[in-house]
Amino acid sequence: MIRTYREEDIDQVLDIWLSASIKAHGFVDPEFWESKVGEMRDRYIPASETFVYERNDRVVGFYSLFEDTLAAIFVDPGLQGQGIGTTLLDDAKGRREELRLTVYRENAPSVRFYENHGFVSLGEQVDENTGHAEIVMGYRV
Repeated sequence: MIRTYREEDIDQVLDIWLSASIKAHGFVDPEFWESKVGEMRDRYIPASETFVYERNDRVVGFYSLFEDTLAAIFVDPGLQGQGIGTTLLDDAKGRREELRLTVYRENAPSVRFYENHGFVSLGEQVDENTGHAEIVMGYRV
């Protein structure tokens, strides 16, 4: 079930974000992600419109929208490949007429995931925090 994020979800959301970020971005030092937990808690999640996927009273995935940007979408690494990410992405697409996102070029599985769900490349840029190339992708209803 997808529902609106509540403040009491924060620890589960952060655990998912951190573990999934480390797993998906093996080319970035895990210490980088660990150093960003406080910003996620205090800045990014509160500034975003966030929705969680709940299963058996436990948050197992989430996504965050900031205006027309899909700022985050993450699923518990142990539950990836079960359709949770697709369900979350479909829900996000239903809330906006168009969406943009950035994804690391080196994260080929995620790039394919977005392409398979109708996102197209709009260009590339370099993430100033990590120095890694990102693909800017967009989706329009």
